[in-house]
Amino acid sequence: MSDNDKEIKVTPYSNGKGAKIDVYSPSSRAVPHDTAHIKVSEGKKVEIVTKVDGKKESTSGQCYLTSACMKHFQDEFDDNCYELTVLRWFRDNFVSKEDIELYYNVAPIIVKNIDALDDNEQIYNYIYSHIVEACVKAIENGDYDFAYNRYKSSVLALNEQFGEKEKEQETGFVKKIGALHNKPALA
Repeated sequence: MSDNDKEIKVTPYSNGKGAKIDVYSPSSRAVPHDTAHIKVSEGKKVEIVTKVDGKKESTSGQCYLTSACMKHFQDEFDDNCYELTVLRWFRDNFVSKEDIELYYNVAPIIVKNIDALDDNEQIYNYIYSHIVEACVKAIENGDYDFAYNRYKSSVLALNEQFGEKEKEQETGFVKKIGALHNKPALA
């Protein structure tokens, strides 16, 4: 293969539940070269890391906690990294079904809107240090209330700032209707 050829490598995961696909243009031996690394895991979202003209971009397309970890760890990212494993354990054991549903409804929209910003790396760094790391440390110390409150408030705050505007307007409408009836809003 010459340095001008395109190169595609497929590496199955040792557990048999996915693969990493690496695409190089022109080839991995050419300097410089553009890349796309696609991680596909059974039952999980597709993760993509690209490098074009020296600029690196990555996205999970679904979860801003995963996206923050991807930005933080970059080439060393593993979807089963310690932080995400701890957060998934916490989610499965302590987070209410309603809060999980809310997260999975709003997270893809939040990620899409953050990814569209020029300063998205700064935002993901903030999410990593103030949400991911803070929650993991609290969980390690058994402070589940802090972890839950930080997680829940982050979902609400990020949705307010980066969520769909139509949903924000609907939420405002529901709150106004609840106030008219002297009842708490459903949203």
